[in-house]
Amino acid sequence: MSSETRFPSDCSLDVVGIGNAIVDVLVQTDDGFIAEHGLQKGGMALIDEQQAEALYKASGTGLETSGGSVANTMVGIAQLGGRAGFIGRVRDDQLGSIFSHDIRAVGARFETPAATSGATTARCLIYVTPDAERTMCTFLGASTQLEPEDLDLSMVKQAKVLYLEGYLWDSPAAKRAFIAAAEACREAGGKVALSLSDGFCVDRHRASFLELVNGHVDVLFANDVEIQSLYETDDFDQALERVRGCCSVIAITRGAQGSVVLSGDQRWDMGIFGLGDLVDTTGAGDLYAGGFLHGFTQGESLERCGELGALCAGQIVTQLGARSQVSLKQLAETHLN
Repeated sequence: MSSETRFPSDCSLDVVGIGNAIVDVLVQTDDGFIAEHGLQKGGMALIDEQQAEALYKASGTGLETSGGSVANTMVGIAQLGGRAGFIGRVRDDQLGSIFSHDIRAVGARFETPAATSGATTARCLIYVTPDAERTMCTFLGASTQLEPEDLDLSMVKQAKVLYLEGYLWDSPAAKRAFIAAAEACREAGGKVALSLSDGFCVDRHRASFLELVNGHVDVLFANDVEIQSLYETDDFDQALERVRGCCSVIAITRGAQGSVVLSGDQRWDMGIFGLGDLVDTTGAGDLYAGGFLHGFTQGESLERCGELGALCAGQIVTQLGARSQVSLKQLAETHLN
């Protein structure tokens, strides 16, 4: 699986992502705030609307920006010059308008109609401590209202790769949409990629994820915590041996230790790009996947895909938020040519 990967010749999109449409509220704070509110540092907790409002009021000034794991990845692909589309549900409210505007402004296709009733647009309160670690509290809101009938399967069938986020498994309706889209993509000759999303997400849905990884996913993205959680081991190399061969391509990020890419009996250990001071790790995995998938759909070698992923991740951790403030395309031209 490298430059020899075959995609249908008539694809009008490189990657279509399905995920939670979320507006991020990034707040720089200290460990005291994390402890005071009983938050699990470095984790992602699902909260209800009442909790979201209470935490929002208790927080200091924040930066509001469109987010959502797969949406961040699609924006990264679009910024690299790829053809990306996103499917996800927002409400017809202020945060929904922010999300819709931001993702379309970078050139990604987003055509899912906004919900006119029900829960408000999802938001994620992201607390960034001085060590650049991020602690996330997510209210999923309208994003959980995504149903199979809301899917634009014509968009899915036009994609070389369909990219799905594990967080969708927290909503039964979104889970059904996820499966329907994967089947449509496969029937059209496309590849299916999955992000395990979060260690706590893996804990909640381990049996389902193991079933998915064993034969239903072509490209798997995870970090070291998630892959070890999936196989319930503290040994990273043991987890790699367990997952090896389950998918055609496996990309595992390891923070400051770089990443590992597996395909068949081949392994590439990738370093990191130190492009500046570490400010915020929000979106590092999302942008790694964006760079990797862009290379993958352009027929690059898997080693090159890993380098492009590492470069995008290396850039995003030097700024606040998961949407790059510099041109990723120019960055790649500068560092990888």
